[in-house]
Amino acid sequence: MEFVKVCKKSDIKLGTMNKFEINGKEIVISNLAGKYFAINNKCTHMNGDLSKGKLEGNIVTCPKHGSKFDVTTGKAISGPKIPLLKIKIKDEEKYELKIQGEDILIKL
Repeated sequence: MEFVKVCKKSDIKLGTMNKFEINGKEIVISNLAGKYFAINNKCTHMNGDLSKGKLEGNIVTCPKHGSKFDVTTGKAISGPKIPLLKIKIKDEEKYELKIQGEDILIKL
């Protein structure tokens, strides 16, 4: 596995996240306090687009059914908000990033 350039640091503003497609995978990269984190972009519940979700601190909420994930680790924090159902969801895949000058590179 090798590192592949994804974007410039300036492409992801502080406290936000952006979606990128790399080698057929959708990845969401977050900028938290100047540190960058990458996880799979599709919710493990029903493939909701996490990049369209709400980022609060290090937690992203899926816009589809409200599942929550820690963008720094990929860990599932809570499952979907569906009345009367408790659905266990899988963690998101986390990707290693490397900063090289102004570029963000990802290891796939």
